[in-house]
Amino acid sequence: RNGKIFYTSITSLSHISKVLWDVVAVRDTVSAGEAHTVGLKSNGAVVAVGDNEDGQCDVSGWTDIVAVSAGTDHTVGLKSDGTVVAAGDHWDGQCDVSGWTDIVAISAGTDHTVGLKSDGTVVAAGYNKYGQCDVSGWTDIVAISAGKNYTVGVKTDGTVVAVGDEYEIQVLDRWTDIVAVSTGFQHNVGLKSDGTVVAVGGNWDGECEVSGWTDIVAVSAGGRFTVGLKSDGTVVAVGDNEDGRCEVSGWTDIVAVSAERFHTVGLKSDGTVVAVGRNTDGQCDLSGWTDIKLPNK
Repeated sequence: RNGKIFYTSITSLSHISKVLWDVVAVRDTVSAGEAHTVGLKSNGAVVAVGDNEDGQCDVSGWTDIVAVSAGTDHTVGLKSDGTVVAAGDHWDGQCDVSGWTDIVAISAGTDHTVGLKSDGTVVAAGYNKYGQCDVSGWTDIVAISAGKNYTVGVKTDGTVVAVGDEYEIQVLDRWTDIVAVSTGFQHNVGLKSDGTVVAVGGNWDGECEVSGWTDIVAVSAGGRFTVGLKSDGTVVAVGDNEDGRCEVSGWTDIVAVSAERFHTVGLKSDGTVVAVGRNTDGQCDLSGWTDIKLPNK
């Protein structure tokens, strides 16, 4: 999933450089779900392609959107007034977001949804068997990411908090100098203030082998793979390459990336979108997309 981050105050983040801040302090404008992809257009409208069995692509009527996040089978949109809309699978209450206010960032997980409020607190709705929605006590949060059965948050001091499945959140409390996080299927990726990357969790296909990465400005954890955006607009990836989901070495002029279970999406500086990976439901049919909103614009 995406880093899904939005910082409310750069002055509170002494550990982050201004250069990196300009890139990572963004709201997501492209987001990959398990079998669908969502894009935010510059006029605040939203487009979506792929699997729509649960209505997760029924976003054509949305307006005034400033960020989007695609979960497994649901889609969440942040409106300019700080409220939130949702479409798709509602079996576990993951779309119960109509009462949320003062939200500055959103993250859609497998079966739950998380929102970051302007005061640094966090709200959550949906499946909570593992306690992944038990975030009511969190404070001083500047970034969030919702995973399969857990939720991760970055604090103003660059440390990380997490709730949910204990196997999936182990050792995260040891991380420092973190500016962004991304939760995968069973692994977690953190972007450090110096542009290097850390990762923990399941490493079945090498998805955590990111220790050599440098000059990274954004990260996104997919199913069993990890994608990183470099400061020069190129992209790196490690892990499971089934269906070509890691074949991003030729990408250039990329300003945002989003990885999910089986595919990877990249937003180019001209507002067009590229994608690789599984396309059984048309989730990678993005060649016709234009005027997708650029981060920080």
